[in-house]
Amino acid sequence: MAPSFEPSTQTVCVMDASGQLGFSLVQTLLQRGYTVHASLQNPGEELLNGISADPNKLKIFRSDPFDYHSIIEALRGCSGLFYSFEPPLDQPDYDEHMADVEVRAAHNVLEACAQAETIDKVVFTSSATAVIWREDRKTMDLDLDERHWSDVNFCRKFKLWHGMSKTLAEKTAWALAMDRGVNMVSINKGLLMGHDLSIKNPYLRGAAEMYEDGVFVTVDLGFLVDAHICVYEDVSSYGRYLCFNHIINTHDDAVQLARQLTPTASSSLPQSVDHGKSFIEQRISNKKLNKLMVDFQT
Repeated sequence: MAPSFEPSTQTVCVMDASGQLGFSLVQTLLQRGYTVHASLQNPGEELLNGISADPNKLKIFRSDPFDYHSIIEALRGCSGLFYSFEPPLDQPDYDEHMADVEVRAAHNVLEACAQAETIDKVVFTSSATAVIWREDRKTMDLDLDERHWSDVNFCRKFKLWHGMSKTLAEKTAWALAMDRGVNMVSINKGLLMGHDLSIKNPYLRGAAEMYEDGVFVTVDLGFLVDAHICVYEDVSSYGRYLCFNHIINTHDDAVQLARQLTPTASSSLPQSVDHGKSFIEQRISNKKLNKLMVDFQT
């Protein structure tokens, strides 16, 4: 049993709080009694107006992950950081250049955490796409889990820019955390099933292959937020955690997702996706996270 944790004594930073995950984290952390520094890269302060009954519990910062000093300012007095990357407004699409952008942001944020004397723990949001893209994924005896890494060269070859960016950024963060002695855990999330999900989501590149391989995982926003807070509050958490609470591995699942993404595709999916099977064996595991969350109190 982990020691009791007192959120009311904790000040934490959420960066970037303008995204769907960041905004929900801010809400939930406030509800649990934390004092929150909400760090926004893109405009959106009005989103946070009125979500805290106590104005002293929420402070809003404009910080750019490419401006080291603005990160330091947002982290001042915080014992923890929840970090998730949001693409800049002027570079919204994932392409071969996004990896450089995301790596620079991760480097700056982890370096700032190393310099901030009060930071005890960093929860770094990564992606399952930093786990699943490997040449040998079809022939592996064991299920994929957080011990595995996507192959950057494989991602580059097949233009899997999201997987390449997430892999390089997370590896950069881990290298800095270990070198600087920063206590970090990462959440490798499945496809977030949020209100803004669309066919343009960069996670979906290679979706047919993910489906066929039994690794097309998704996560609900509430479960994802709980997972972040659980790994932050549990002193026994360590390393990486694959985070999902559903897998797309039946034809019905695939059709339902297609309807959600593109109504015009609701009648059927390409025949090559299903191969006549009604069920595809799951080849990915989140046992490590599920074990940690057994006793988590929402």
